[in-house]
Amino acid sequence: MTDASPLARKSWMATLAKAPPARLAALFPDLPPHHVLRQPEIGAVMVRGRVGGTGAAFNLGEMTVTRASIRLATGEVGHAWVQGRDRAHALRAAAVDALMQTGAAADLAMRVLKPLAAEAEAARAARAAKAAATKVDFFTMVRGEDK
Repeated sequence: MTDASPLARKSWMATLAKAPPARLAALFPDLPPHHVLRQPEIGAVMVRGRVGGTGAAFNLGEMTVTRASIRLATGEVGHAWVQGRDRAHALRAAAVDALMQTGAAADLAMRVLKPLAAEAEAARAARAAKAAATKVDFFTMVRGEDK
């Protein structure tokens, strides 16, 4: 079993929540036997931001999310809150969360979570490179009359 600490769980749940639904479905196509505790529900959450990451918090706007909870046949409970309105994505993410609390966690992390995290990091790096290409450096030249 992998590290099931709250910090590790937060990390894998964030990866699942942000994953493209089609990619998660490709990596984890079949749900294990389970009982749905909370049917996927679509709602909205308020997104908060900070200017420069350090300023006072402000309400940025609302974001659509879907949440779901399941219990595996072995008793582990999984929860998921995912971006968007994809009910299947929420159920699949909840199933992965539940399985990450079992002995299958190491295999699941290698098959599903590591590829999703690597793809997310590659996308972040591509966005950063694209933004860096548009960077403009402003400078002031000393003019003769400023002496």
